[in-house]
Amino acid sequence: MLAEIGRHCLTLSLLCAAWAALAGFLGGKFHHFPVFISARRSLYAGTGLLVAASAILIHANLTNNFSLWVVASYSNINLPTFYKVSAMWGSQAGSLLLWALILSCFSSIVVFQYRRRNDDMIPFVASILGGILVFFLILLNFNSNPFTMLASPPLDGNGLNPQLQTPLMVIHPPLLYIGYVGFSIPFAFAIAALLSGRLNDVWIHRTRRWTIFSWFFLGIGILLGAYWAYIELGWGGYWAWDPVENAALVPWLTATAFLHSVMIQEKKRMLQTWNMVLVILTYCLCILGTFITRSGIISSVHSFTVSNLGPLFLVFLAILFGASFLLLVYRLPELKSPNKLNSLVSRESSFLFNNLFLLACAFAILWGTLFPILSEAVRGVKITVGPPFFNQVIAPIGLALIFLTGVCPLIAWRRATLKHLLRNFRYPVGAGMAGALLLPLFGFRQVYSILAISLCLFVFATIILEFFRGTQARHRMTGEPSPLAFFRLINRNRRRYGGYLVHLGILFMVVGITGSWNYQQ
Repeated sequence: MLAEIGRHCLTLSLLCAAWAALAGFLGGKFHHFPVFISARRSLYAGTGLLVAASAILIHANLTNNFSLWVVASYSNINLPTFYKVSAMWGSQAGSLLLWALILSCFSSIVVFQYRRRNDDMIPFVASILGGILVFFLILLNFNSNPFTMLASPPLDGNGLNPQLQTPLMVIHPPLLYIGYVGFSIPFAFAIAALLSGRLNDVWIHRTRRWTIFSWFFLGIGILLGAYWAYIELGWGGYWAWDPVENAALVPWLTATAFLHSVMIQEKKRMLQTWNMVLVILTYCLCILGTFITRSGIISSVHSFTVSNLGPLFLVFLAILFGASFLLLVYRLPELKSPNKLNSLVSRESSFLFNNLFLLACAFAILWGTLFPILSEAVRGVKITVGPPFFNQVIAPIGLALIFLTGVCPLIAWRRATLKHLLRNFRYPVGAGMAGALLLPLFGFRQVYSILAISLCLFVFATIILEFFRGTQARHRMTGEPSPLAFFRLINRNRRRYGGYLVHLGILFMVVGITGSWNYQQ
């Protein structure tokens, strides 16, 4: 009975998403607000239906309802309750349901946020999110329905893979999905801006927090997945360049590039086309990563078994990519930035170089991941691309990125003078050089190790210098005690100093990875 209700919930949610996509587009195209209201209500209804379907599936796992094939395949009587809940996303169908549920919830939150505004952009946002949801619900209804019944239910199920019976695997997939799905919101706003012709900075301001939110959860998901591989699979080290690991890292890198370049658009009205490209590219790479995980075309402990979902994801990806860039080309004349780059020695250029290195890193990882697949498809011979390739290519790009992490905050906008450079960089450069001279005394022999730690010291000094100068300036201006001035400085400039804290986190990771590689432990 409950399984039947679950199937009906999926069917009705598909109809709701389809109507939201159609009504949202018509409401935006013809500026008919009541039609958009119906689209918004359809998204709410679809969310409620998917919550009900998810609750039914979890209930089936908890009550050992082995008449459902997903329960019989991924749960059993003796499985702890903790893992019976996570068995929902242990299956292909259950993970697709989780994806659709998160997307539906995020879509409802967005349209609820702007419910009181008669806005030209929001109906298109609802339409795009509804359209994406339609794709996943088509997969759930016609390809991987979790409520498919078995003719002869077994007395006990197969149980969950022992490797997945760890707290990390309960937390890691939902966090990763939140990151992947979250990027659909910036993508929807970018395409809505192109459709509505509102190409000013409004869509940037509305999506910045969603981008940070998605970037954060995707990053945490990647780290937890790497830690799981480290302790559960015994790979050692911190990163094995597994294809599924790489597939998640690539959109994280392009999103990182967007979070940096968007500051240039906000402050200098530059890189408008570039930011559109980055948002579209990031979401398309999320779908590509999902395709790699679910198609079964690669051999990885992270991926699902071979399925017929691969071609469907490829078609969806082609539609997304093709339609987005056709729309981008159509609006290209309106996206031209009024300002130009004045000097190569400026903060604008350092941000641009940062973007280029991040994209070079993403492209190299993507190429190394996809090359074995392309080679087998074209030549019939599968060539393995292992860690030595990635380490050799990514290491110099990574060092350049660390260097720019220290340069960007201290270099001036528009054009930096020699006097400004000498004043800002003498102490950080001194810290880096001292590190390079002292590190061999602590057993560092490889050139890359010494360079990496020295650059980390250089960046660390630039960050400390920024906090020190900001605190001193506020102390002189307000007369506040230095500790109070420090905390109020951060509170009033959370974007800037929060970014520095993120950079500090990256530095600690680089030091840990470099030390592990240098000492081989």
